[in-house]
Amino acid sequence: MAADSVNTPTRNTLPPKAQAGFGVGVVVRDREGRILLGRHRDGTWELPGGKVDPTHESVAAAAARELREETGLTVAAEAVTVFAMVHDVVAGVNRISMGALVGVESGTAEVTEPHLISAWHWTVPEALPGPLFDPSAQILAVWRPDLGIAHPPAHHLPIGPRTPGS
Repeated sequence: MAADSVNTPTRNTLPPKAQAGFGVGVVVRDREGRILLGRHRDGTWELPGGKVDPTHESVAAAAARELREETGLTVAAEAVTVFAMVHDVVAGVNRISMGALVGVESGTAEVTEPHLISAWHWTVPEALPGPLFDPSAQILAVWRPDLGIAHPPAHHLPIGPRTPGS
């Protein structure tokens, strides 16, 4: 059989159907060691964060952007340390949440999205309010396993050097 007579199937050129959500949760620490949590309108507490823009953005840049958009606090992307990837499945969709850490000297977090967050509060990690938004609980549990934070099952992959509470 001649090579030119072999039927080669046409490769699919359509983009793949989305199978995952990709976001970042930001652990923001002030110089007193407190972390920033927002009270969502549904009653849960959450870290600042959100989706990573798929067209042009690194995880660190997304963390800095989401922090600025949600709280008015400004940090450089270079000041963000990405410390973990957390993976779970919700309603058959893979959810990938990156844990990021940033320090701020001080600052008052503004409620810039009142339809989502009613208030931002600084709290010591040992006295977290509840209930926590699941991805925030998962990220905080990786950041500080010593806190014993209850959360839905998730896989996590540490990224880079990190010490508890850093």
